[in-house]
Amino acid sequence: MTLAKIDAEVARVLASMRCRSAFLHYRAGRSPPFPSHACLSVNECVVHGTAGYLERPLVHGDVLKLDIGVVHNGWIGDAAWTYVFGEPRPEVRALMDCGIESLRRGISQLRPGKTFEDWARAVQGFVEGERGYFLVRGLGGHGYGRKLHSPPFISNVLVQFPETWEDGKLPCRPGTLVAVEPMIAAGTSGVVQHKNAWPVFTSDGSMSVHYEHDVLITEDGPRVLTEGMEQLPDVIA
Repeated sequence: MTLAKIDAEVARVLASMRCRSAFLHYRAGRSPPFPSHACLSVNECVVHGTAGYLERPLVHGDVLKLDIGVVHNGWIGDAAWTYVFGEPRPEVRALMDCGIESLRRGISQLRPGKTFEDWARAVQGFVEGERGYFLVRGLGGHGYGRKLHSPPFISNVLVQFPETWEDGKLPCRPGTLVAVEPMIAAGTSGVVQHKNAWPVFTSDGSMSVHYEHDVLITEDGPRVLTEGMEQLPDVIA
């Protein structure tokens, strides 16, 4: 399979469900309109890979981050998961398991009485403190609903200067919709992005993973609206 074929299948499935991609033609800053139905990011590409940035067929050992945004009846859904082609090497499996567990730990903090800093503290403490991997800087989660991106911005790491992440002090209020998404690299927290291009890569070329859930904060705690992805196979035979 190529990324172009996978993107075409995403488009077919969305059309069959009478919804559409929230990413296709989306603009951010000075970047051109996003050209694909899904973000398809392979290996050292962390996020925002397009269907055309990698033309070769995917091979055994490739790690694919599949991020799909959907518009249905005026509402947005935005979720991502990481898959590997063929049985993963132990170091890749460990990185994937770290991403899944960091998402679970972070979501447990999204409840009344907590702030979004508690999310970052839980995620960073596990990924970097316990497992020794790296959360990429400059990227994070976000509010959503009728729009794909809205406040608050949800950093995956605590910041040195609180004034640079004012949303971190915000309380987790019932009724808030957030898309939370740890992005983890094996060797670095730095990323590179070519001028006026979408894909974001690890600066050292190391492997990366990306996991994202939609969460509704309720009086009783977090409700994961995209639940179930953990139960699906993440190894593609």
